[in-house]
Amino acid sequence: MAGTVLAFDFGERRIGVAVGELALRSAHPLQTIDARDNETRFATIARLIDEWKPGHAVVGLPAPGQETHPMNERCRKFARQLEGRFGLTADLVDESYSSAVAEADLAAAGLDAQRRKAVLDSVAAQAILQTWFEQR
Repeated sequence: MAGTVLAFDFGERRIGVAVGELALRSAHPLQTIDARDNETRFATIARLIDEWKPGHAVVGLPAPGQETHPMNERCRKFARQLEGRFGLTADLVDESYSSAVAEADLAAAGLDAQRRKAVLDSVAAQAILQTWFEQR
């Protein structure tokens, strides 16, 4: 099975985005969308979808098994919006430790705090996508 996949680390302020190829099972950080308004967010996502032409989307779920966690429903809604607006199938993946893993990886790579903050969300999206690949 082949095809491009976009992954999203959804947040109220920023959305990290990663891209990967299903046949290669390899994920790469792409960018961070730094906007709170949906118009800007979805316009940027539309450009990414037009450029990468993914066949699938993956959205991180911050607290699987905790139905009352406030961000879970927001992430589910975001996944439904990706499906409705762009016709993508969107899977939810446990992202419990994606930001911590990304932070540790970036620190180990020698990035200072300011540079880590700039790419943290997209690297977290990469970790989410890599988890999805490993589960398939």
